[in-house]
Amino acid sequence: MIARSLRLLLAAALLATGLVPLTAAPAAAADPVCALHCDTLDPSQAQQDTFPVPEKNLNGRVIRLHVSQPDTMAWASIDDATSGNAVWLDRSWDAGATWEPVLGKATVPDSRTGTRTLMYNITDPRTHRRGWIRACGDAAGVGCTAWFRPGVCDELCDGADPADAAGDDQPVPATTLFGRTIRLHADHANAMAWASIEDGGQGDEVWLDRSWNKGSSWPDGSSLGRTSVAAGATAARSTMHATRDPAGLLYGGAVRACGKEASHQEGSCTAWVRPVPTRARAAADALMWSYDPRDAWWPRSWWNSAATLTALTEFARRTGTQDYDWAIARTFEVNRGTFAPGERSTDAVEGHFRSRAIDDTAWWGLTWLAAYDHTGERRYLDEAVTIAEYVHGYWDPGSCGGGVWWDRERTYKNAVTSGLYLRLTAELHRRLDGDAVWGERARTAGEWFLSSGMINAAGLVNDGLTGDCRNNGQTVWSYNQGLAIGGLLELWRGTGETRMLDAAKRLADAALARPELTRDGVLTESCDTGTRTCDDNQKQFKGVFMRYFADLAAATGSTTYRDYADRQADSLWTTDRDHLNDLGQRWAGTAPNQQDWRTQASALEALTAAAR
Repeated sequence: MIARSLRLLLAAALLATGLVPLTAAPAAAADPVCALHCDTLDPSQAQQDTFPVPEKNLNGRVIRLHVSQPDTMAWASIDDATSGNAVWLDRSWDAGATWEPVLGKATVPDSRTGTRTLMYNITDPRTHRRGWIRACGDAAGVGCTAWFRPGVCDELCDGADPADAAGDDQPVPATTLFGRTIRLHADHANAMAWASIEDGGQGDEVWLDRSWNKGSSWPDGSSLGRTSVAAGATAARSTMHATRDPAGLLYGGAVRACGKEASHQEGSCTAWVRPVPTRARAAADALMWSYDPRDAWWPRSWWNSAATLTALTEFARRTGTQDYDWAIARTFEVNRGTFAPGERSTDAVEGHFRSRAIDDTAWWGLTWLAAYDHTGERRYLDEAVTIAEYVHGYWDPGSCGGGVWWDRERTYKNAVTSGLYLRLTAELHRRLDGDAVWGERARTAGEWFLSSGMINAAGLVNDGLTGDCRNNGQTVWSYNQGLAIGGLLELWRGTGETRMLDAAKRLADAALARPELTRDGVLTESCDTGTRTCDDNQKQFKGVFMRYFADLAAATGSTTYRDYADRQADSLWTTDRDHLNDLGQRWAGTAPNQQDWRTQASALEALTAAAR
């Protein structure tokens, strides 16, 4: 590890001078990188034009590197040139060991004296990398500017003094090496970290490694703040470094403390850790690690991506952060078109987030209403209306007196689709000035849901109805219970009818009291018990429940509901979290546990609920 660190330090030093290590080589062509935008954006759309490194004079031609930090993109230009001269970008992800050459190469045309490339990204959140970039030209010889790499800043910037830390926590055990003690320190409030070495001697060294990739790689963060123990001293500490890079769209960076004794080459490091600004912020940052900005979703789950973006948006709205607004906008812009079967869902997506799965479509309607509430942008509200009109087309009073069909083939009337419709219509009524249509639809949906038979004698919502319109007795899932609570609560807000609020409270009380949903005070899905595991859909159910249960707690001021929400957050945080703030399916921390971005989004909703 030490030898690797030294190689990267040498490479970085050479990059700073504009030189390239002799061992470096062009990298293979890669897929376009997407962040706020994808590679090859026209510079006319840049939000900013800065020149972070000196221009390069090449045989009288001027080669410049241009950077727009708000776009996290760069381009190159050549001026005072002649026909046939060329300019391009080189981009490296590994301190110059390899690089992507001749990006966007542009040749000066006849009768012109200059040209420029298109824009390319300097950061790649999809693969968790920060890059270096330079401008190069060919004019009777090849020359390049110095390499540029953006700094990392959040509340504080890389290189800050630990004396400025808001706190000093040691989140993982120290490591020892030849009698030295190496510690990792975290300023959780500012998402900063530093390293220290104790019981050492002159020439001992200590530093931080930072990884944007959960510790799998760290070419951008090797040997940060490397510091030696001075003569006559026995201890030293590094400078502080940030673990969030909002400008680079990278969140939840992991750090570890490393050190070596002066007379040996071996090094030793602590475990990797992500700091915890707040519980919910830490969960949101870890969730963003799985977001794919190229395809603008959380991969391979269409409705889960909708529910996850809603969870993230609700967190942003509750806390006032705008850090993730770019992901909301990009998801909307990339995904409102059409997609063939298998690209987003097993079904075709037919534009405006619509497909044959009516429930999948309705989840996206709630997503864009949450986005409207957070941003105030009318386009999100308009999209929700378009989606709701489509869903309304499957409300069918000719079967079971009402309810929404689960699919286009009209095979099943179930709790989730009708619960989504109820909440969607009730939310639209309260957000559209002068509305009468959606309010009446919401009232009809609420009345039907209460009389449908899907709510059993224990006050729990079963999965749906049989073909002859009776409760089918299938599994009680938390998200069905939550959607019914949320729909009735929103209907009460729109109509003032207290019986709707009372019905929502009865459903909430049943969820807290019955072992089908709560065990030992912890929200528990039936697939959380024994040796069972939950499928990808079920992994997200509890978060949906907590979203609407917390809404009810806030509306009623109930200390019972408030305490229950707090208990979920405390349990999952203390028993269901690792050092990287990844959160699992079982909020009581039992095994076998499952952990992915769906369980992360579900837990985020519980942590957001407790943060209100």
